[in-house]
Amino acid sequence: VKKLATEMQKLTNFDDEAILGAENLLLTFTKIGKDIFPQATETVLNMSAALGQDLKSSSIQLGKALQDPILGVTALRRVGVNFSEDQVNVIKSLVETGRAAEAQKMILTELATEFGNSARAQADPILQLKNSIGDAWETIGFLLIPTVDILSVKIQTFATEVLPVWIANTKIIIQY
Repeated sequence: VKKLATEMQKLTNFDDEAILGAENLLLTFTKIGKDIFPQATETVLNMSAALGQDLKSSSIQLGKALQDPILGVTALRRVGVNFSEDQVNVIKSLVETGRAAEAQKMILTELATEFGNSARAQADPILQLKNSIGDAWETIGFLLIPTVDILSVKIQTFATEVLPVWIANTKIIIQY
């Protein structure tokens, strides 16, 4: 999941944390299999880019559609995705004959037709650079955690053990 988010960040304006959030929402829909998941993730990004909506909304819309393809077709119509009557009938038939994954692929194919590579097409090199720099700072931060932990313990020790002694001794010196 993280690897896919990192790959998609390099191709779109979305940062990997936002993509991970979208992926985590998709993972709550238990009927989305591992073979469908990468395409579903990219579809969420394309939907968000094309529709100008957040990743959470797109993840929920697509997740519901893939969880229950028959009802999903109807739900997707509300956001402007048009399925022909023949497509709807094929999707129903696939689900009824236990071939839900094929129905999901059919939905994803139609969404690819509707939204194409919107997220990649809108990719802005400046935003992508910003995301890369943010990732570099995160890496540096993770490398500094052990040092910060040690420093934190030393400061706490100083504040609770050394400083009170200094204050007490300073009072004694001032009194003389």
